[in-house]
Amino acid sequence: MADSNIRVDAVMGEIERDVRARLRRHLVKKGGAADYQDEAIFDAVHAVLARAVDGRNLDATLLPELLDSDVEWRLETHLKLSTHRPAVGRFILFAKRRLLLPITRWLFEYSQENFRRQDHLNRVLFACIEELALENARLRRALTGSSRATAHHEEPKKHEGHEETSY
Repeated sequence: MADSNIRVDAVMGEIERDVRARLRRHLVKKGGAADYQDEAIFDAVHAVLARAVDGRNLDATLLPELLDSDVEWRLETHLKLSTHRPAVGRFILFAKRRLLLPITRWLFEYSQENFRRQDHLNRVLFACIEELALENARLRRALTGSSRATAHHEEPKKHEGHEETSY
């Protein structure tokens, strides 16, 4: 009975690798980035984007906070009706609500799902951009750290070859 137990993690990992390989071949075949022919590059890009999409709270990213002073990137799906005319404005609003809204409601309902998808896509793209910026920062820190370590390691070697001379 113990031999018949299957490790789920190993099977799922194999399935996920197969799905990624098929996706990579499909993207290359459709004219995707030529770099995707390299499986390691594709896997690295896939990992970063998957981390951005799956592992992030799309409402808690830095880029929208930087844009928040001017919230025009956020789609507005509700219609606001107002007037600046004190006397005639009530009649104009009545006509808009009773005549124009029913006429345009079908267009709004048709467009509303597209607005939701676009809003979700915007948030996902913000998360992807932030994840790539984080990855860039981590790589820069690692590169700076490795160059400092290399410079620190080579510093004693420079002094070893020089002898102190006094005249």
